[in-house]
Amino acid sequence: MGDKLPLPRGLYALLDDSLLPLERLAEASAAVARAGCRVLQLRLERTADRPALALVRQVVEAVGSRALVIVNDRVDLALLGGAHGAHLGEEDLPLPMARKLAPHLLLGATCRTEADVRRAKDQGADYAGVGPVFTTSTKVVQAALLGLDGLREICAANVLPVVAIAGIDLPRITDVARAGAHGAAVGSDLLVGGAIEARARALVEAFGPGASK
Repeated sequence: MGDKLPLPRGLYALLDDSLLPLERLAEASAAVARAGCRVLQLRLERTADRPALALVRQVVEAVGSRALVIVNDRVDLALLGGAHGAHLGEEDLPLPMARKLAPHLLLGATCRTEADVRRAKDQGADYAGVGPVFTTSTKVVQAALLGLDGLREICAANVLPVVAIAGIDLPRITDVARAGAHGAAVGSDLLVGGAIEARARALVEAFGPGASK
């Protein structure tokens, strides 16, 4: 992988192995990219390392230049699989270490407050995944919900590009964009129910102008 690329605006697709069988994730990734989504995250918490690495490589090849591929939690898989970046949570590799290990990777950090976002920037993050904005069935979240007002306040600080996370679906994604989010992470609303490419296209369009740039 060459120089670090900027995070595209718009739909940030979550390709989660708890929502789709492993053998369907590569084609789902390609479908999302065909629909105009320019960034996707692979969440492979249920998958062993070797098949996870194989899938990262397969997805990078499947989406080609149409989308950036971010690996959740795992800088090592991102590096070895040729992905464009990694997203790190509170219990993952510390950001300064990740940045030292992978200066060319796009690094995201999970944040809950403006102070978290500022800290993440100081430690080398390129964008902040901010939430939970709404309730979600995908992950158990103990933190208080931000809602649109809380999201808007963090976005207005203009510290890092903000990807809104948790509970975002087609009816809500336009409001998330209007609150100032650079991106909107969508998982279950995208993957559950079939017609993934059509759903992704609807989400890209609903986010608004510039979402596929």
